[in-house]
Amino acid sequence: MRIPQFDDIKEEIEFSTARSSGPGGQNVNKVNSKVVLRWNVLRSNLLAEEVKSILTAQLKSKLTSVGDLVISVQETRSQRENKEQAIVKLNHLLKRSLTPRKKRKPTKPTLASKVKRHKQKKLKSEKKQWRQKPE
Repeated sequence: MRIPQFDDIKEEIEFSTARSSGPGGQNVNKVNSKVVLRWNVLRSNLLAEEVKSILTAQLKSKLTSVGDLVISVQETRSQRENKEQAIVKLNHLLKRSLTPRKKRKPTKPTLASKVKRHKQKKLKSEKKQWRQKPE
């Protein structure tokens, strides 16, 4: 399965800007530096149905009720840098959610770890023996 990149889906993505919160001096009330990226995963024409179902399952906490993936960035004072960071975040989310998870191979404890565990158990029981009253 091919992981879609920003270049593949840029026609379907909407960017909007807003005033950023936080420090910024007199400039903060004049400049729209916060960038909000919106992409409707469910209405995308470029994704196969199986990819859509995987994305909706993996990103269900980040999707709106209509299927919009919303990424908001306001980390810098520059609108351009915030837009670039939003694109990087989108690519990272897509890659992370569409990459199959590796299955864990069950392993047995090593001989050294077994010996160490038994030694610790023995020391603990001896310590408890010393706490008892002598007969």
